[in-house]
Amino acid sequence: MRAILALEDGRIFEGESFGATGTRVGEVCFNTSMTGYQEVLTDPSYRGQIVAMTYPLIGNYGTNALDQESGEPHVRGFVIEELSQVPSNWRSELSLEDYLARWEIPGVQGIDTRALTLHLRERGAMKACLTSEALSEKEAVSQANKGEGVIGMDYVREVTTRAAYQWDPDDRLSTTWSVASGSTEEVVRHPLPPVRHRVVAYDYGIKENILRRLRQNGFGVTVVPAATSAEEVLALNPDGVFLSNGPGDPSAVPYAHESLRGLLGKKPIFGICLGHQILGFAVGGRTFKLKFGHRGGNQPVKDLRTGKVAITSQNHGFAVDADSLPPEMEVTHINLNDGTVEGMRHRELPVFSVQYHPEAAPGPHDASYFFSQFAELIERGH
Repeated sequence: MRAILALEDGRIFEGESFGATGTRVGEVCFNTSMTGYQEVLTDPSYRGQIVAMTYPLIGNYGTNALDQESGEPHVRGFVIEELSQVPSNWRSELSLEDYLARWEIPGVQGIDTRALTLHLRERGAMKACLTSEALSEKEAVSQANKGEGVIGMDYVREVTTRAAYQWDPDDRLSTTWSVASGSTEEVVRHPLPPVRHRVVAYDYGIKENILRRLRQNGFGVTVVPAATSAEEVLALNPDGVFLSNGPGDPSAVPYAHESLRGLLGKKPIFGICLGHQILGFAVGGRTFKLKFGHRGGNQPVKDLRTGKVAITSQNHGFAVDADSLPPEMEVTHINLNDGTVEGMRHRELPVFSVQYHPEAAPGPHDASYFFSQFAELIERGH
C-alpha cells in the first residue's frame, strides 16, 4: 500500500506502508542510531514526533517485551528506508511490522532517508503528515501545517505516571544478565548491590533503563508524577532527587520549574535531558529550539574540566542557553558539533545535570559514571 510523508514546507517523500494504516501528524526528526529501534519507539521523549531512522535496514532482530523503555510506543509514526523481512534473534517475539500494527503506529518504508535527513539538516525540524490514506499531496501538506508540532507543547502530562510508586521492589527488573558460556540462549542473572541511598525520581517521561541503572548503582527509587510539589517530595525525606528525561517544550512545564526551585539547596539533585533543561529554568535561565536536534548514539561531548571527550547517546530538540545562566551555574560539558551546553553544575549547591543519556539504551556507555557521581555527591552531602 502506498504511503507518503508530506512535510509542512511542501516536500513529499513516497514509500510503502507497513505496520498500522492511517494518518498521523507530528514533528518529523531523525535518529542516527544503528541499533535500538525498539528503545527509540518506546522512549516517551518522542511523544508527538514522527521518527526517521538514518540506518538503512531496520527490523532485523525483531522486537521483544524486555527491550521496551516504557509500557508502549510513543512515536506518532516511523520512517525507514528498508524493512527487514526476516527478523532473526533468539529473543525476538514479534516482527517490527507486527509490533507497529499491534500498537496502531503507522510506518513507511522505501523512503530515501538520506535525502530526508539532509533536507531536515538544511531546513530544520518541521511538522509532517504520514498517511496511507487516499489524501492528495496537497491535502497531506495542509494537514502537516495544521499539526501541533512540539513548540509550546506540554507532552509531559501525557506520559508521566499518575501515582507515585516504588521501582522494582523485588529486584527482578534491574538485574544485569549475560548469556552463559557455551550457550546461545541460557541467561545468567547477576546480583544487585544493596540499596545505599533512597532517591525520589521525577517522572517527566522516564526511560526504564534509567531506573534500572539507578538501582544497579545502589539507589532505591520512588517515582513521582511530574506535578509533585517540592513539599510532597521533602515529606518523603529522600537522600537525593533525580530529574528525568521527557518530551515536549521545556518552557511549557512551569509547574516543574516551580517544584524544582523549592528543592534547590535542600537535597542533592541530578538531572538528565528534559530534567537538565528544567534545572536551567529553575535557576533563572532559558532554552532555545535547536535547528534539527541531537538524536542518536554518536554525539561527541567534551568535559571542560578534564578535557576528556565522550561519545554519547542523545535525544533532544531544545538546549539550555548558556548566556542566560546565572553566575552560580558553571557549564561543565559542551557538544563538540555545535558548542551547545551538555552539562552544568551549581558552584555552591549539590546540583548537577547533563543534556545527554548516561544510561544509553541505545548507545554507548561512556557516560555511565554519572550515576556513581550522584551517589558520591549524596555521600559527601554537598
